[in-house]
Amino acid sequence: MRFVTKALFVVFIAFLSLGLIGLGKVDAWAYGWGFKKNDRHQVPDIGKYASVIEGTSAYYVGDPSKKEVYLTFDAGYDNGELANILAILREKKVKATFFLTGDFVNRFSDLCRQIVNDGHFIGNHSDSHKPLTSLSETELALDLASLEEKFFAATGAVMSKYFRPPSGIFDRESLLRLKKLGYKTCFWSIAYKDWDTANQRGADYSYESVIDNLHNGAIILMHSVSQSNREALGKIIDEIRNQGFTFKTVDEL
Repeated sequence: MRFVTKALFVVFIAFLSLGLIGLGKVDAWAYGWGFKKNDRHQVPDIGKYASVIEGTSAYYVGDPSKKEVYLTFDAGYDNGELANILAILREKKVKATFFLTGDFVNRFSDLCRQIVNDGHFIGNHSDSHKPLTSLSETELALDLASLEEKFFAATGAVMSKYFRPPSGIFDRESLLRLKKLGYKTCFWSIAYKDWDTANQRGADYSYESVIDNLHNGAIILMHSVSQSNREALGKIIDEIRNQGFTFKTVDEL
């Protein structure tokens, strides 16, 4: 604990000396990430968000001219599903991107190591899972560094500088602060209500939610606690490949 605290203090001083962080709060006004789906397998329209994210190193889709997809999972905790999801990914030889929280790293270090050993790409979903817009620049920098420190202690691996905003809440100022700190922000272009473990809609729902909205460059968001996702995952992967797509990780965006 003393090592972690000292390391975080060093990170904070370094960022402060470089002018990368300040003491002000992010504006209270915030957006929730969203987009307009279509039935033509085209990149969804993000409307006003296009101008908000412009120039912020934020992504929600890959190259729309290429048949590539990015399978991503958000993991804030585990309920027994993730080990099975990892087994399916190994069987299908797919590398995915996992965005982890501090609580997940604290409680499930064995799964963290398995994700690393399986060769998946790991991104930062924040230590605290607090909305970006509720954190000052200082708090944001310390939150990100805290999770990276925990992840390294648990796995011996360095967490990437790719970030997914908790609950998809953001504003332009917070995205610019992330960019200033050296992070790329990863939103998504396919998602559905899968996180409520008490209201799982079944494998067909998960399958159709992905395949009916599949498009070039799709960044697919799934939650690792979903039984429906786990039941549908193998079939989803097979159909994506049947349609001529290849799987990429977000570092290849």
